[in-house]
Amino acid sequence: MKRLFITLLLAIGFISLRSSAQVSINVNIGSQPLWGPVGYDYVDYYYLPDVESYYYVPKRQFIYFDNGRWNFSVSLPSRYRGYDLYNGYKVVINSRDAYRNFDNDRVRYAKYKKVKGQKAIRYSDDPRYYEVKGHPHGMPPGQAKKMHSKGHGGGKGKH
Repeated sequence: MKRLFITLLLAIGFISLRSSAQVSINVNIGSQPLWGPVGYDYVDYYYLPDVESYYYVPKRQFIYFDNGRWNFSVSLPSRYRGYDLYNGYKVVINSRDAYRNFDNDRVRYAKYKKVKGQKAIRYSDDPRYYEVKGHPHGMPPGQAKKMHSKGHGGGKGKH
């Protein structure tokens, strides 16, 4: 009887460990910029092929190569003053220190230079993005998630 009880406890512990691991998902929609592309619950970096630069979402900073070194800044350098973040193509990269793979990214994503038509978060009607600061349908952080979970999405999008 004692052996059965211990086996049962171990089984329950194993099941609860497995189920908690399956529920753990990363979401950083509220941290993504308005000009970011829709369709991603989590983003580490955007690679911007037109300007061969990166944007690091968690720290809200651009990363670009200049004068032989990587620069980290809240804005792109002046040479890209006319670049439109809303219309330029963004490649989502979820890896640590994505810019360290620049030589490969530059070649791999060159085909996206001058590509237009990627829908930006600012223009999305998906309630998940309403919590992004500055969104036209803006609401307090967390409110969009509550609406989404209660089914107030009007049947739009993939849920």
